[in-house]
Amino acid sequence: MAGETGLGRLLAGMRPVLAPETFVFVTIGNGTRPPEGLEPLMTFRESEGLTLIVSEAQAAASSLVSTFPCRLITLEIHSSLDAVGFLAAVTARLAARGIGVNPVAAFHHDHLFVPSGRANEALETLKALAEESAGALARE
Repeated sequence: MAGETGLGRLLAGMRPVLAPETFVFVTIGNGTRPPEGLEPLMTFRESEGLTLIVSEAQAAASSLVSTFPCRLITLEIHSSLDAVGFLAAVTARLAARGIGVNPVAAFHHDHLFVPSGRANEALETLKALAEESAGALARE
């Protein structure tokens, strides 16, 4: 099932949803198994080690050193993996507000990890971008 590729439709149709929990980034050495019972939201293997995004509670319970306490915002529109400019437009708007973001593109949706203390501001910024884009799309 193909996702949306039109930038205007992606921006206008995105419904940003803020997850309630706080996540953190951790890394473990290559060849090291993650602690038993750990359920990462995401993993990515780099030459330096395995990066995991896990809940803050799981990292603490597993005694893992973590960084970047963040909240997850999911952009609830099925974006195509071939879409051009969607994350660039979204991250540029957040950057204009001084909000750092670590984006992840998955099969169905794009996901943004934003600093915990700025999550509500990021959410409102994205909602405003969607409303502006919907207005522009309606005028076309």
